[in-house]
Amino acid sequence: MVSYFLKRILYVIPVTLAVGLFCFSLVHLSPGDPMDAVVSADAPSEVVQMVQRAYGFDRPLPEQFGRWVLRAVQGDLGLSAANGRSVATEVFSALKNTLLLTVAASLIGFTLGCLFGTLAGYWQGSLLDRLVTGLAVGSVSIPHYWLGMLLVIVFSVELNWLPSSGAGPGSSGDWAFEWAYLRHLILPAITLSVIPMGLVTRTVRAVVAEVLANEFVEALRAKGLAGTRVFLHVVKNVAPTALAVMGLELGYLIGGSILVETVFSWPGTGLLLNNAIFQRDLPVLQGTILVLAIFFVMLNLIVDLLQAQLDPRIKRG
Repeated sequence: MVSYFLKRILYVIPVTLAVGLFCFSLVHLSPGDPMDAVVSADAPSEVVQMVQRAYGFDRPLPEQFGRWVLRAVQGDLGLSAANGRSVATEVFSALKNTLLLTVAASLIGFTLGCLFGTLAGYWQGSLLDRLVTGLAVGSVSIPHYWLGMLLVIVFSVELNWLPSSGAGPGSSGDWAFEWAYLRHLILPAITLSVIPMGLVTRTVRAVVAEVLANEFVEALRAKGLAGTRVFLHVVKNVAPTALAVMGLELGYLIGGSILVETVFSWPGTGLLLNNAIFQRDLPVLQGTILVLAIFFVMLNLIVDLLQAQLDPRIKRG
């Protein structure tokens, strides 16, 4: 088991370096000159050269990459080209809000997905199964931004029950565990949870149906085990697959919330990425993608290790 854990951890190192190289290359692969995002087109050549030296653009690319990696390891992601503030401060401030939204959406989506999927798997072919399957297919087919705008129209504009934007009163970027702030979380969390709920529902339904068809379930029932005990055995066999899907969807929620955060003006990494794209703020764009990518890699590592704990067959493989 220890050797499996060490191998999985070692695999993270080249993946992380590849992610860092990709993020660094964004500056040089994007159309135009990276300096266009920092200085105006009619700036004097002396100013352009000074800024090039400040950002390290006057050095060879391998040296630039090495310096950028060393600074990133120390937590220095550079300065924003739009406002001159620390990229690391902006990214991690936004990341807290994104994690809050992601955890809320995950609790809703994964809980309902596991519940609906288990019910549909136990009662295959029934009316309940058809209803759950239709709900799952519909939820993964609905665009995030369209559902978000629909919820805003219904619950914010027409009914005036919930706020339509911001993370708190007065479009605050901070958050507190109070009802005034929780009201701002409800609509974006529901919007972000719909697609994971559908995917988890379909996956759990298929795995539960497959497990129930195995001979060991019939053997357990033939031995006279109570339905609750049989259900626990089914859950134990479903858990590794459900955990893998949940881990991937959690990473997707963190990195793919840009449209939802933009619709609700939620001050997270998605809104930060959206603003950086329109402002062509390459340091912020670069730093945000790097942090999200590393977070996704680490999340997959944690899921792999948890799967190995739940299913010994993975370690033997």
